[in-house]
Amino acid sequence: MNNKELEDLLRNLIQSPKENEWIEFKHNFHSKEEIGETISALANGAALNHQPYGYLIFGIENKTHNVVGTSFHPKSYKVGSEEIENWLCQRLNPRIDFKLYEFEYEGKQISLFQVPSSENQPVDFLHVSYIRIGSYVRILRDFPEKERKIWSKIRHSQFEKEIALKNLSPSDIINFLDTQCYFDLMHLPYPSTRDLVLEKFISEKLVLVQNNNYSITNLGGLLFAKNLNTFPDLARKVVRVINYKGTNKLETLKDSIGTKGYAIGFQGLVSYINDQLPQNEEISKALRKKVRMYPEESIRELVANALIHQDLSEKGNPVIEIYSDRIEFSNPGLPIITPIRFIDEYQSRNESLADMMRRLGMCEEKGSGIDRVIFQSEVFQLPAPEFLAQEKHTKVIMFSHLTLNQMDKTDKIRACYQHACLSYVSNTKMTNQSLRQRFKIAEKNSAIASRIIHETIEEGLIKEDDPNSKSRKFAKYIPFWA
Repeated sequence: MNNKELEDLLRNLIQSPKENEWIEFKHNFHSKEEIGETISALANGAALNHQPYGYLIFGIENKTHNVVGTSFHPKSYKVGSEEIENWLCQRLNPRIDFKLYEFEYEGKQISLFQVPSSENQPVDFLHVSYIRIGSYVRILRDFPEKERKIWSKIRHSQFEKEIALKNLSPSDIINFLDTQCYFDLMHLPYPSTRDLVLEKFISEKLVLVQNNNYSITNLGGLLFAKNLNTFPDLARKVVRVINYKGTNKLETLKDSIGTKGYAIGFQGLVSYINDQLPQNEEISKALRKKVRMYPEESIRELVANALIHQDLSEKGNPVIEIYSDRIEFSNPGLPIITPIRFIDEYQSRNESLADMMRRLGMCEEKGSGIDRVIFQSEVFQLPAPEFLAQEKHTKVIMFSHLTLNQMDKTDKIRACYQHACLSYVSNTKMTNQSLRQRFKIAEKNSAIASRIIHETIEEGLIKEDDPNSKSRKFAKYIPFWA
């Protein structure tokens, strides 16, 4: 990585509210053994949290995340006559390819270890595997549930390719899977023979041939099962929609649990959710007709998002919860990328599932879905959606209409940041004027937009495009990561 990439990475990492299982900040060097144990812990923590890398960073104060600089230079540090990098590699198993970087940030010396996630087994140091618990590095075997999850992740890394049902006949395949649905969604004529149907499903890896029998893969079952409860390992992945009376869970109006594969049931699921949503007579001057409170395109995209990005190895199923003032989309598993970067980054945990759902027309092109959700929220004059990584699942919340005066400071800052992101990925830049248009603020009240921009800068979420410019009227703003 070059200096600009390293600076951007560090800026993103110190935005984390606290250290976690895959990030550790230190001021200075203590011992070579501590570094080895920490690398083991970070590699295993990254695997546990579905991160491609863990990071050990010297030069950052642990509690405040202030940049203080370090006197530790790992590239020149030696253990006896041996470079510390080689000393560590010889004592790690497997010998992961961690990287060392030394650079300056805000005039302070930073040393950064980039540690790849463990893949085929937990990483150990001197024959012991470690994990971070809070701010402490502990022995992994003392936490059997975390160790089990790491091994579970490794076993389930190819979940889509694994077998859902085996030893089946051609008739069984037709009975268990809605083959007609595949050809309808692909806009292809249904083949004239059953053998041609099976041939197509085999080519898509939805069905396998094994020992003169057929097997349905998890991918085939998830998408095209006539009844997911027929598949023991997939029954826990059905979609649940819960409709509550008010703003909390005290009174449930409806609780519906689906049974169809995602491809078969997707359109019906989206239509059912839309039918439960409130309607508005007028949201903005451009919309003078009765419309649903939430844009249908956003609902469709967020349903698909919850299906595609779930951790299929985790217990639990995708859940959509409808309240009087919001709708929440939850899926099991933590996101691979930090939620604050959802708009400009994309990485799918289930690539085969994501690719098939895009080709079936169930969601937008790769990486464009969240952009559209935020754009539609602005068009409909809704508060900015909220993206959360919670203890064991990921949640997206869309809020019903609020006036600017009804929004709190956090709502306004979140909307300002997302507007800056949307502008940037659309090859333009946020201005006072564009933010006024987003909030429908009159030009004479431009000071209101200026205050929101200032508060968002103070939160470290946006920055001036040209800090040296003296013109406030024509100032432009970009996300912190740009």
